Amino acid sequence: MAPGSMTTAADLAAQRISLSPANTGFLLICSALVMIMTPGLAFFYGGMVRVKSVLNMLMMSFISLGIVTTLWVLYGFGLAFGTDHGGFIGWQGRFAGLSGIGLTELWGSSTVPVYVFAVFQLMFAVITPALISGALADRVKFTAWALFVALWVTLVYFPVAHWVWAAGGWLSGLGVIDFAGGTAVHINAGAAAIGVLLVVGRRIGFTKDPMRPHSLPLVMLGAGLLWFGWFGFNAGSWLGNDDGVGAVAFVNTQVATAAAMLGWLAYERIRHGSFTTLGAASGAVAGLVAITPACGAVSPLGALATGVIAGVLCAAAVGLKYRFGYDDSLDVIGVHLVGGIAGSLLVGLFATGGVQSDARGLFYGGGFAQLGKQTVGVVCVLLYSLAVSFVLAKAIDLLLGFRVGEDEEVTGVDLSAHAETAYDFTGAGGGTVARTAPAPGAATASHAATAPGTTRKVDA
Repeated sequence: MAPGSMTTAADLAAQRISLSPANTGFLLICSALVMIMTPGLAFFYGGMVRVKSVLNMLMMSFISLGIVTTLWVLYGFGLAFGTDHGGFIGWQGRFAGLSGIGLTELWGSSTVPVYVFAVFQLMFAVITPALISGALADRVKFTAWALFVALWVTLVYFPVAHWVWAAGGWLSGLGVIDFAGGTAVHINAGAAAIGVLLVVGRRIGFTKDPMRPHSLPLVMLGAGLLWFGWFGFNAGSWLGNDDGVGAVAFVNTQVATAAAMLGWLAYERIRHGSFTTLGAASGAVAGLVAITPACGAVSPLGALATGVIAGVLCAAAVGLKYRFGYDDSLDVIGVHLVGGIAGSLLVGLFATGGVQSDARGLFYGGGFAQLGKQTVGVVCVLLYSLAVSFVLAKAIDLLLGFRVGEDEEVTGVDLSAHAETAYDFTGAGGGTVARTAPAPGAATASHAATAPGTTRKVDA
């Protein structure tokens, strides 16, 4: 992400910068692509849970669109990208409510309007807390989750986005390379998942009861939407393509994703004896995660190596939850945290110095300098997000209770939180389907049996 700040009319005249309709249109399209990633994530996660929780999983992503959009307009954009204060937070009064911004005011040295940059960044802010939800499937109160999203983006995401991408942000000033969100999005979300899991605990029946994905076609659909939208996520982050950097990011996104899928499947075949559709989808997402910080710094060959390494590492990491006993329901830690760390650190090895900046990695004659900077960024974001997320989750647990009751968890959070079920089998024949009494003003919800599926094979 190219850091920047507001550009005045005098600055524009001096620098001969003018609004580019091509770059503006391109970034608007990229913003729409990033927006579709949140519904894509909802389907990806929704297909992996049991049938009694699929609607709740979808809603945990969709509610982020409502909450984060509102907060971004009110104060989020100002905190993340306003005038720097000490390298740790921003603020600019006229960004509150997105007011006082001219229609054609440009963002920094870019050729796109502030409004377009703001809406592009909004979509990043929306999907990041939604990523955390996969670790908490089947067992949290929807009201508690919604409150956590609001507090977390305010106290964690907005400040970290400022550190990494804003003019004056301390990690940006240090020289940490994060093209589109390895630290600010994926490590941030993965570390937050650890913090919340320490409060929420395991699902009932974890390691004992079958917890298979109820719909692998939904998983594949979600992965496909994520892959499609990720081109906007990465290529759009250069805010234009006048110099070809956005094109390199686009190519690297495709290359790394394909390589990671193959790496995951190869590991799966060697370790467990089969190639699974869930493995293919998960491997693709691991590659997308890993190339996100690196796509503007490495060559396509570097992207190929990044993808393979991330695919194998993430495939191995998903089994750690059984070894260490933490219930990361949909492998947010194994894929997003591990993939984000891998991609961020590999910049320190594979950066060519010929794409977004002249920073070179170890394998291109840059020594350990860039690797050291990347390590600082990884560790600081991880520790900050984990600590604050734990405190927020603990406070919410004391105030509201973060977890649903045992009966509600066994019955399914779809019924307890939303008074609905995902599938209605009442007209399918072959037996009687039990029904619950409808909540006041709600439609009748039918109980659906868990559909058989294929589970990810992991190291137990």
